[in-house]
Amino acid sequence: MAAGAALALALWLLLPPVGVGGAGPPPIQDGEFTFLLPAGRRQCFYQSAPANASLETEYQVIGGAGLDVDFSLESPQGELLVSDSRKADGVYTVEPTEAGDYKLCFDNSFSTISEKLVFFEFIFDSLQDEEEVEDWAEVVEPEEMLDVKMEDIKESIETMRARLERSIQVLTLLRAFEARDRNLQEGNLDRVNFWSAVNVAVLLLVAVAQVCMLKGFFQDKRPVPT
Repeated sequence: MAAGAALALALWLLLPPVGVGGAGPPPIQDGEFTFLLPAGRRQCFYQSAPANASLETEYQVIGGAGLDVDFSLESPQGELLVSDSRKADGVYTVEPTEAGDYKLCFDNSFSTISEKLVFFEFIFDSLQDEEEVEDWAEVVEPEEMLDVKMEDIKESIETMRARLERSIQVLTLLRAFEARDRNLQEGNLDRVNFWSAVNVAVLLLVAVAQVCMLKGFFQDKRPVPT
């Protein structure tokens, strides 16, 4: 009993109290997704967004005949913000955002045979909390005692962060372009190989037919006298 009480006391001391350690919703992060959209189907995704932020969404069809798809974006209130018809790609920005779930839909119902491979990503951009910045600035020495002003440091850090995020976006976009071009080239290669094989088969059949016809011309069809 004493050991159990000691273990319970240790766990109570180590674990944070409810409502203190994990308070508040988890931060919303950027994301990307690639999925296969069957022929004649429509598929929708929901993405939560905070209020007064910037949401950039981008999609690209990287596989399938025609490389096109219908796309729509709706606000949490059900308002239609974007509507594309049979496009290969698109980039759209919503600013400022509403708190709630945005609805992204991809429609391939116009295609009865070909399925589509679709890539899309969403990027959030929100300003830092001013209170956090002020609290962080309070623990440093006054500006007159620093060789470099705090404003210059914060500006440099923000510029570096923005450039790194933009680099990641560009690399992701280039990867999607590379996947689309590779799928297109592989499809063209398969078609070239198929029709080349068909042409070779036709040539062989024509050659055999010509040989048989020539042999028939030189055969003596007169009856042999008895």
